[in-house]
Amino acid sequence: MLATIATASAQAPYPNRNITLVLPFAAGSGTDTTTRLIGKELGVALGVSMVIDNKAGANGSIAASYVARSAPDGYTLFVTTNTTHSANPYLLKNMSYDPVKDFTPIARTGDLPFMLVIHPDIPANSVAELIALAKKEPGKYSYASGSSSAIVSGATFARLAGIDLLHVPYKSSPPALTDVIAGRVSMMFIDVPTGLPHVNAKALKALAVTTKKPSALLPHLPTMDATVKGFDITSWQGYLGPANMPKDIVTRLNTEIRKIIERPDIKNQLAERGMEAFSGPPEEFDAFLKEQLVLWEKLIADAGIEKQ
Repeated sequence: MLATIATASAQAPYPNRNITLVLPFAAGSGTDTTTRLIGKELGVALGVSMVIDNKAGANGSIAASYVARSAPDGYTLFVTTNTTHSANPYLLKNMSYDPVKDFTPIARTGDLPFMLVIHPDIPANSVAELIALAKKEPGKYSYASGSSSAIVSGATFARLAGIDLLHVPYKSSPPALTDVIAGRVSMMFIDVPTGLPHVNAKALKALAVTTKKPSALLPHLPTMDATVKGFDITSWQGYLGPANMPKDIVTRLNTEIRKIIERPDIKNQLAERGMEAFSGPPEEFDAFLKEQLVLWEKLIADAGIEKQ
């Protein structure tokens, strides 16, 4: 059946109807914010409407499984991150999809740097001061998570800094952030697009970025590695489709996405939303995905996180 659909798709002009972009996170997340900008431009380039379908939950597995089971005709695409395609295989005992075999890489769209934010009432203005507080009162402080990057970042921070932090997991980042702002949870590692508006509004304090090198988007923030040696975690973003998509459709989508990403106005708008935008060919993205599986296996093993 899938072969018949793929053949028919290759013969018909593509695209000739709306395309659905499935996201593994809720509306208001960093992936949602940046996808709406890129998706709008992609719809204009292809001459069709782009429908955003947020399928949050189960660490992105609900969305990933849905796309994996969809027809490979180019009308259901997955805009995702390392949560579903780098970390989940080492975080979840039961996987309902294969991150390599069940998908067709289309285009990487960039990186979404994460930063450590805390509630403003916590008397710490640096990572070193936060560590000192946590060591003084073990078990008092907690960290929220709404993605694999947040889970692994929190566990890595606790291990490398030698502190006891309570992990409070959430379905996605926006509700987790709401509880940090309300003071119900002490801190969170959050993607810049989602967290920065609250930092600017003084509802949160940002202490550091998770990348080993300083972020060009937040040059004033120190790196976690400056205090916690060995800390280096980056979240990537990209477009995939179900396995066995026709090559001509993949090429068309990749070409249009890269044109959009390379536009200076789009780069600037994405930077304002906290995303470092860049792209490349599908083959490059495919190789990157396989490399990231190896990297995240080590990150998760080193952090001492057991599969759930």
